[in-house]
Amino acid sequence: MSTPVAVDVVTFGCRLNAVESEAVRRAAEAAGHRDTIVFNTCAVTQEAVKQARQAIRRARRERPDARIVVTGCAAQIDPQMFRDMPEVGAVIGNADKARPEIWADLAQARVNDVFALPETAHHFVAGAVDAIEGHTRAFVEVQNGCDHRCTFCIIPFGRGASRSAPAGDVVAQIRKLCANGYREAVLTGVDITSWGHDLPGAPSFGKLVKQILRHAPELERLRVSSIDCIEADADLFDVIASEPRFMPHLHLSLQAGDDLILKRMKRRHARAEAIDFCAQVRRLRPDIVFGADFIAGFPTETDEMFARTLDLVDECGLTHLHVFPYSPRPGTPAARMPPTPHGAIRERARRLRERGAQALATHLDRQVGREIVVLAERGGSGRAEDFTAVATPGVAPGALFTARVAGHDGTRLTLS
Repeated sequence: MSTPVAVDVVTFGCRLNAVESEAVRRAAEAAGHRDTIVFNTCAVTQEAVKQARQAIRRARRERPDARIVVTGCAAQIDPQMFRDMPEVGAVIGNADKARPEIWADLAQARVNDVFALPETAHHFVAGAVDAIEGHTRAFVEVQNGCDHRCTFCIIPFGRGASRSAPAGDVVAQIRKLCANGYREAVLTGVDITSWGHDLPGAPSFGKLVKQILRHAPELERLRVSSIDCIEADADLFDVIASEPRFMPHLHLSLQAGDDLILKRMKRRHARAEAIDFCAQVRRLRPDIVFGADFIAGFPTETDEMFARTLDLVDECGLTHLHVFPYSPRPGTPAARMPPTPHGAIRERARRLRERGAQALATHLDRQVGREIVVLAERGGSGRAEDFTAVATPGVAPGALFTARVAGHDGTRLTLS
């Protein structure tokens, strides 16, 4: 742990948690809290929950006098587990974690039923966030919750039903962030392509993207977080094809490449639809780069089924892979399915990561000699327009510049 600060927020998991952590920190500091550590937890895997509990215990050893508060998806789903930890002073549900009145009186801290929420409380608080500490790119929450029930996923029970931020509020927040020096915004949420279904007129996600680009002309780069390819709409395709400020990178929630496993996961796309989507987008934007999420070793997955997932990396032309060994989540249908042996899960995850590393190396090789536009981030690294990592030693965070690629180190491009 670092030297004690007024409020230290430790964030686990997704970009949505990152932007909400900033709202949490500001609400807690505004309420006058001192020497307080907030753990904003993740529940995607059992390992994420385990890491949060370990971090809480470590924080108590290193800062014995600090107040420890736990929130986030893991706390929402199993609040009693954290209340039972002697290190923890309060547990706050996702609906309340950025509400100033809760931080003004932690005795009110509670975990409510997220499915009873008519709206996302964070939209009223996070909308006031004009900077995100430690980040050069701005993450903007446009949606929360999920109406789908993938059989492996516990997150709807931590986030509730899908709820959308009004387009005007999103544009206003992005313009505020631009005024404070941010050059790139990343739209984030739990299921962002479902944005708008609950708003008057049920506008599509692509319409939101168009409104942002039209009404925030000062925004230089726009990205979106993980999307479901099956929910891409005509307006999103139009933006991909015609708008240079929309970055040529999409991260897809694919999870598997075998149709029977996709059905057992209760995914909404088939293998052929994923391949067709990538081909269609590549025709519209030849410089597009795809990333994808995969689960290795889902229950009932055979070697032949897994081979089809491996093959999908090449058939979709994927570059950036996020691989998750299957982790059973109590309360989900998949947890009751015949399990894949642990050794096979680990081996398949290794092979998927290896295939991803090969795909990335091929992509990096192809960039040598090209001129690219880079946004420098913290820690001597940055991102090209296609999200490729770039080594930027000595470059100030936030700088946007053009340079020629000299080579790579296996994970990042190096510049001339």
